[in-house]
Amino acid sequence: MKVTLRIFRFNPETDSEPYYKDYEIEADPKDRVIDVLHYIKNEIDGTLTFRRSCLHGICGSDGMRINGKNMLACSILLQDLGYSDANKTYKKPIVIEPLPGMPIIKDLVTDFTDFWKKYEAVKPYLITKSPPPERERLQSPEDVELIMEASKCILCACCTTSCPSTWSNEDYLGPAALLKAYRFIFDSRDEATDERLDIIDTPNGIWRCHTIFHCVQACPKEINITWHISKLKQKLVEREI
Repeated sequence: MKVTLRIFRFNPETDSEPYYKDYEIEADPKDRVIDVLHYIKNEIDGTLTFRRSCLHGICGSDGMRINGKNMLACSILLQDLGYSDANKTYKKPIVIEPLPGMPIIKDLVTDFTDFWKKYEAVKPYLITKSPPPERERLQSPEDVELIMEASKCILCACCTTSCPSTWSNEDYLGPAALLKAYRFIFDSRDEATDERLDIIDTPNGIWRCHTIFHCVQACPKEINITWHISKLKQKLVEREI
């Protein structure tokens, strides 16, 4: 089938402003978006730049905006983007853009520096103050279940860059960082709950979330991020009672 990809292009070293370039190729409906991007780069235009690593929805490297929605390019098939079986073609181009709200390094590659700073701010690691046990720190199945979904986050930034609160306030921690805060605040082995609650209990922290649910819609791992954030809000309110 024939498919046209309309790809956002911008090289800050040579371009005065971004532009879109169309590539018409033959592809299989079961090809992934990342497959056709590879084909374009390898066979048509070697200057096209994008990130990818594992190609199996685990590393989170290839998050981008596809037809107006944040997705992983390795996890979406062409047939899921409007393919018409009747005439073996697409009714309109597939538009591929970088994740919104981030500085652009080149083409589909964005600068994650600020994203990682906010991630690091919530101290995304186990903190213990009591002496270590002779063996591992045990958890019950119930304790594990409490943090299991939050642990599936692959830090692709699809949620954070889909959040209107992030677009309007560059200092907002964002859903990815808050989800990681939940993962450790609700970890029964961790002993820094109040420390992390203080970090997120700020005007640019958890209270900047207005429960719009864009993060839930964008998450490629189908994590109910808003629910986790609501549990953090509940824990903060209970702390004040």
